[in-house]
Amino acid sequence: MPYGVRLLEVLLQAGKNVQLVYSQAAQIVAQQEMDLKLPASAAEAQEMLCQRFNVSAPQLRVFGREEWFAAPASGNSAADAMVICPASMGTVAAVANGLSENLIERAADVIIKERRPLIVVPRETPFSTIHLENLLKLAQAGCTVLPPSAGFYTKPQSVNDMVDFVVARILDQLRIPHSLMPKWGE
Repeated sequence: MPYGVRLLEVLLQAGKNVQLVYSQAAQIVAQQEMDLKLPASAAEAQEMLCQRFNVSAPQLRVFGREEWFAAPASGNSAADAMVICPASMGTVAAVANGLSENLIERAADVIIKERRPLIVVPRETPFSTIHLENLLKLAQAGCTVLPPSAGFYTKPQSVNDMVDFVVARILDQLRIPHSLMPKWGE
């Protein structure tokens, strides 16, 4: 969960507009890993996150998982890109097999059909054969599978440095300039 929260923070700091959908599992994991209580209500979550990151509602829109008429559910208003971070293997399986039982899955389906970048940051380790097959399906569909593997060649001094390394790789895939990590050779 630290990767997803840090990614959200950096995207908002960069002035990007973000449409956010999170699962009930994300609420549990955020509480467990970060002592971050994400409200069940999308409206309450939007208010809390806008306040936390000092942005306004047009820049950050939070949608509930069952909001079928939200912009991410439609190809004619698809986002430029999508990141599922972290991605449970349940979500990976659903997206890899074309299921659209909630807004996260539907938004991913839309991004794939519209041939826009989808970056999946898997949460599990080790991977089972089933996990690998589903991740392979996503890669074959043009998605980027980006395991959250920190690069120790940067000599991280903290967990935050390792989180920033992974977030920097995500931003690189999105072609969003950043200064989280120096480029190789700099």
